[in-house]
Amino acid sequence: WAPAHLVSDDPAKGLGRAPADAMLPGRLYELLGHPQRELELVSPYFVPATAGTDALARMSEQGVRVRILTNSQEATDVAVVHAGYAKRREPLLEAGVELFEMKGGFAPADVRARGLAGSSASSLHAKTFSVDRSRVFVGSFNFDPRSALLNTEMGIVVESPVLAGRIADVFDRQVPLLAYEVRLDRRGGLRWIERTGESRIVHDDEPHTSLARRLGVWLLSLLPIEWLL
Repeated sequence: WAPAHLVSDDPAKGLGRAPADAMLPGRLYELLGHPQRELELVSPYFVPATAGTDALARMSEQGVRVRILTNSQEATDVAVVHAGYAKRREPLLEAGVELFEMKGGFAPADVRARGLAGSSASSLHAKTFSVDRSRVFVGSFNFDPRSALLNTEMGIVVESPVLAGRIADVFDRQVPLLAYEVRLDRRGGLRWIERTGESRIVHDDEPHTSLARRLGVWLLSLLPIEWLL
């Protein structure tokens, strides 16, 4: 057993009439608090925008270990969302944030059982935050402007070191095998590290995507629609 708190947006949010203190992001901050040691964030649609990027970078620079798992371009089912995320990778990595992008294809049965993969097992599904191995949020909220400003979302905050520890353990042991780790090379370019058992493959471009698809995502990133993503 563990204490749990149901959190949700005021339905008036959908009409643009909900006060800030009745919206889920503020309640999450109250219950989860400011991470002191580590933050594990799982979000299929991860679009931190400027404010979120700055906040996560600041945490990392202050000594908090920040690890994020989202969909790769290969795995995502919404290319325009990936475009909103892709342009934020460099500043996050420069600040020391650790980025992992879920591989496409079929996930192992134990991953589906943990709820990380979607019904097709080809992309990420879970939405969770784990703070300092002590508190966990599980719900419908993605780390993106649409969830923060437009959609009405809900979830549960659980005060459980056991549950939070399990999420951190997944990042320690399973995520590096199930996802590409995104890193910066010496010149500041992006590299994707794929681990398969004892071997390691370094990709110079987004893995298993065509030039046409990458170009399309880049063009989408130029559109002024981030607040809708």
